[in-house]
Order: sequence, then structure tokens, then C-alpha cells
Amino acid sequence: MSNLSSTERSTAPASPLLSVKQLRVDLPVAKGTLHAVRGIDFHVERGEMLCLVGESGCGKSMTSLALMGLLPRKAQINADCLNFDGIDLLTMTEHERSNLRGARMAMIFQEPMTALNPAYTLGNQLCEALRRHQRVSRKAAHDRAVYLLERVGISAAAERMRQYPHQLSGGLRQRVMIAMALMCEPDLIIADEPTTALDVTIQAQILHLLRDLQQEFGTAVIFITHDLGVVARIADRVAVMYAGEVIETASAQALFKTPSHPYTQGLLRCIPSPGKTPPGSRLQAIPGVVPSLVGKLHGCAFCNRCDQADEICQTTPPLHPIASGHSARCHFAHPLASSAQINTPEVVS
Repeated sequence: MSNLSSTERSTAPASPLLSVKQLRVDLPVAKGTLHAVRGIDFHVERGEMLCLVGESGCGKSMTSLALMGLLPRKAQINADCLNFDGIDLLTMTEHERSNLRGARMAMIFQEPMTALNPAYTLGNQLCEALRRHQRVSRKAAHDRAVYLLERVGISAAAERMRQYPHQLSGGLRQRVMIAMALMCEPDLIIADEPTTALDVTIQAQILHLLRDLQQEFGTAVIFITHDLGVVARIADRVAVMYAGEVIETASAQALFKTPSHPYTQGLLRCIPSPGKTPPGSRLQAIPGVVPSLVGKLHGCAFCNRCDQADEICQTTPPLHPIASGHSARCHFAHPLASSAQINTPEVVS
């Protein structure tokens, strides 16, 4: 029984839905050990849209697979804390994780054609997602599937239930994946670059749909992307990843207004600005390459590409607090207000 009074309970801060502290993922490879994720910290509040942003190979997808318990058997996962709504994910058995996946934690994969089973109809796959976790009748499962297909913008939903994945376009398949993720009304959805393979028009529709559904159902979302334009459209908070680490966290407004890590500043400078970037001009880029994550990596992972690098960068920098809810992993971390050199996409609330 709790020792808190009703007044104290009402004023006590709610704990995050998901807390991740010092998450590490190692994979054995031919040349040694690949440190895919190197001690990252972040949290997700209930009903929040957190964007994990970074270039390919920075560990975003490995992080999502670790959270879902879908890493290959040879992968080694360690963490000081991996807590989902009071549940320690590290101590759960595979059977317990299987019961959690789909019911309270769901995932939208990058390529729906490989995520959907080509041998079964959409109706079979949608209904199975619900009946696997809840004791409902076939009719109740069918009715919910039709409702969600309609809610994600698929017309003639009852007829679509009898179709197979190959009969749908890429945009429609991704809408089916979103509907499937919502079948059990999960508390958390992880969307791993769900719009990468879609054209710009369909991408905008899917992003708008995800944001609307997230607000309607009150679901927390971890949205994984490499596109800062997407981040500006949908994020409440942002965690920027580089070389297996979270190097900056902030609200979407703060990140675009006062980026503090040199890598984040470089990413924003690389965005073409309509009306400011002359047609045919050379686009900006961050010089150098991402360091290898095989074996030991000493000091700041970005120092070989950073124009501010100094001797102190040979030691690993901590996450420096910049402001409330804003921190950056850099010895020289300081807020840099948006200027002519930094192209800031419009943040959509």
C-alpha cells in the first residue's frame, strides 16, 4: 500500500513511460566487436513524440530493436536501466517479451513489404495481431480492423481486408502497418523511418496521419529518421545520435533555435533554404567520415570532423546541460542562436 496521501499523489510527478540509461549493444564481427550503441540515455513521456535523428549507421535502428527485444541472438545488450512503465525489460523472459510486443509496445518497420506476410490476407494479419493478445471474437477483431483501416485513410476497408500485401501500393501498405500497430491500443509505438521509401506527397500524408493518430489515441511514439525536415514537422523532443551515442537532446523548438553540438549545427547548415540557397550552388556538407565503431573508440567521436576540436577532445565529453531539458555531449557545448548560416525548418506544432 502506498504511503502517499491523495494530495501528495496528485502533485507527485509522473514517471516517464520509457526510461533508458546507458544502453549498450555490441555485435561480434570478423574484425572484433562492433559497438553499435555506446551507452545512450533518453526517456519518453506518455503521449509524447520523441524523434531519434542521425545519419545511417549511427545506431538508431539497433536501439529500436533492442527496445523491442528483436536483436539477433549473437548481439549483446547491456543497460543500467531499461524500464517500460515500471517493467524491467532486461529481466523479462522471451515469452514475456512476446506478450508485451504488439500489445503495449508496437513497431512500424521501414519497409512494409518485408514486414507483412505475403501469404496471408490483410484481414488475417490485422485480426491475428489483436487476437494474439486479447480474448475477442473474430467479428470484434474484424470490426476493429475495418475501423482502423478506415481511420488511417484506406477506402473500401472491408474489401481491402480480403486483399494480399502485393495488391497494395507502398503508401497503402504503410497505412496498413500503422493500423496493425494500433490494433491493441499500445502505450508506445516505435516507427523506424516509415516514410523513407515513399514519394514526397505520400510521405507528407503519412506524417500528418501519424501525428493525428498519436494525439487522438494518446500513444507515445519514438520516430526514427535522418530527415530534419521531418523532425521539424512532428517532434515534441529530439535526441540526436552520432556514432552510437546521443550527442544532443532538446525540445524541437530549442534544437532548431539554439543547436549546441557542432554536429547538430553542421546538420542544420546542410539544409538548403528556399529563397536563400542560389540554384545550382554547391550544397554544404560536414567534412570527414564517421569513425569505425569496431574496437575501442577514445575521446569525442566527432573530433576528427569538428573545427572546434582541441586536445581536451581526446577525453570523452559528458552530456553538458545547456538549459532545462537541453543537453549536449561536447566539451565546448554552448547554445548558438539561429543565424544566416543555420537554416532552420519551420517547426509545426
